[in-house]
Amino acid sequence: MNARTLSRRDAITGTAFLAGAALSLGPAGKATAAAPAATATPAAPFRFCLNTATIRGHKLGIVKEIEMTAQAGYDGIEPWVDSVQEYVKGGGSLKDLRQRIVDLGLVVEGAIGFPGWIVDDDAQRAKGMEQARREMDLMAQIGTRRFAAPPAGATDLPKLDLFKAAERYRALLEIGDQLGIVPELELWGFSKNLNRLGECALVAIETGHPKACVLADVFHLHKGGSDYHGLALLGPDTVQVLHVNDFPSDPGREKIDDSFRVYAGDGVAPLPDVLRALRHGGGQKVLSFEVFNRRYWAQDPAEVLKTGLAKMKQVVAKVV
Repeated sequence: MNARTLSRRDAITGTAFLAGAALSLGPAGKATAAAPAATATPAAPFRFCLNTATIRGHKLGIVKEIEMTAQAGYDGIEPWVDSVQEYVKGGGSLKDLRQRIVDLGLVVEGAIGFPGWIVDDDAQRAKGMEQARREMDLMAQIGTRRFAAPPAGATDLPKLDLFKAAERYRALLEIGDQLGIVPELELWGFSKNLNRLGECALVAIETGHPKACVLADVFHLHKGGSDYHGLALLGPDTVQVLHVNDFPSDPGREKIDDSFRVYAGDGVAPLPDVLRALRHGGGQKVLSFEVFNRRYWAQDPAEVLKTGLAKMKQVVAKVV
């Protein structure tokens, strides 16, 4: 039950309780005013994160990616699953990696993988679900909170039955429950399936699962043709993470691809309005800097990370 659904009886009872709680018995049973409760500091509306796709082309390895993310001043990180797999294959310890992340003050907000969990073919989907289980288990061991669940393997026609997609997403969420990690239904603007915010919201709602959520992206909202105002219609836990980037006016929506992503504020995306719409739903949001810009991969990664964070903060300053 939330505050909006309190009955009048609940409100009266709650008022009486608060009135009674304001008094406590002092010496000799005398009523005295209770000490005022400490006022909690409100959480900042946004946390800043790095999706390691941004420096993927530098081929630094997960340990260096983590260190540089912390040094640049981010609160969290979204690593790609394959980078952690390579670390393990090279003899690395997941326990040590998790401790390194903690020691550097970072939170692993999410992880990026591409199992085919949503496809129509039963055999392929079974393999995709098993891959998702392995990858979520791996990432949960380093303290990862969420796991991206895009429509990998179903980016072309035919169109998916969204209600069947909801059943499959629920099955994925139930695996996540077992492992302590939350799969996020990821919107892909270039895909023929789940390329619209409304489609993703429908699938998430129809799971009937309390942890169902949507992973949105500024570029993908544009590419798929979703209006950002739709973000304001979603609840505080529906979109917990937004991949932040910008894009130029040319090429147009039909021809633009990931490689054209740029720093926040360097393109034509209405980013302050996007963040206002996102914030309207309430709750703290994670803004994760994600671009696939080859020009940035040719530059000093430390400067790319610092610039990306600074530019996100400049946009946020126009909102809060």
